[in-house]
Amino acid sequence: MDDGPRSGCASLQPEKVKEASSTMFRNMKTVGAFVLAATLLVSATACKKKVAPPAAPPAPVVQTPAPTPPPPPPAAARITNFSAEPRSIQRGQSSTLSWTVANATDIAIDNGVGTVQANGTRQVLPNASTSYTLTARGPGGTDTRTVTVEVTAPPAPPPPPPATPRISGADMLSREGGADVLFGYDKSDIRDDARQVLTKDADLLKRIFAADPSFTVMLEGNCDERGSAEYNLGLGDRRSTSAKDFLVQQGVPADKLRTISYGKDRPVCTEANEDCYQRNRRVHLAPGQ
Repeated sequence: MDDGPRSGCASLQPEKVKEASSTMFRNMKTVGAFVLAATLLVSATACKKKVAPPAAPPAPVVQTPAPTPPPPPPAAARITNFSAEPRSIQRGQSSTLSWTVANATDIAIDNGVGTVQANGTRQVLPNASTSYTLTARGPGGTDTRTVTVEVTAPPAPPPPPPATPRISGADMLSREGGADVLFGYDKSDIRDDARQVLTKDADLLKRIFAADPSFTVMLEGNCDERGSAEYNLGLGDRRSTSAKDFLVQQGVPADKLRTISYGKDRPVCTEANEDCYQRNRRVHLAPGQ
């Protein structure tokens, strides 16, 4: 019994075994080729369908903030006007400084003016030619400007007029000659023609006394040769007194007038006729003693 199956196997022909083995080998090769082809196909299909990995994202851009721009520089101090008017003066006169300044915190003018505002004027009175410098300082810098005031000496005053030689009252009376006052025979009243003469004499005497306050005038009464010496002395006195009273009425100071009588002792004419007698009946103005 145990040998039966082995006997069945041994009964196969060697050619058939060889053919079967060849067929099996071919089948195995076919299956292997099929498997290989399938594997290659799958691999090829897998290769064709494989998606390339996504590109790496770009590196993030770091936004560096722009640097803050520096603040603009402060505006520079600026003097837009600095002037003097007038630019030329005579000693003793004044000039006016005027100025306009921008962007400054410290403003000053030298030569005694000192600190000033941004806009203003200042009167100056230099004794000699002087330059004034305006200095304006600020955060943005400094500006300066200078003006000069020329000072000239005033013109020399004109020479005084030549002094008028002082004329004494006596010289004025002698030069301008107070006219004699004439009288009628044995009369001491003032006639019309005598009034005219005494009016002119009054004007002259007032001018003389104004120029020479210490001057005085003597009114000399005279007579012609007729009559006694004593009578004529009295008549001459009355004539000089009448002349004085008239002059005082015309504004001549009474204290500047003196009177005297010479009677018939001082004739200006010695002929024995009426014309000569008339010339001797007079009051004569002479410098006081």
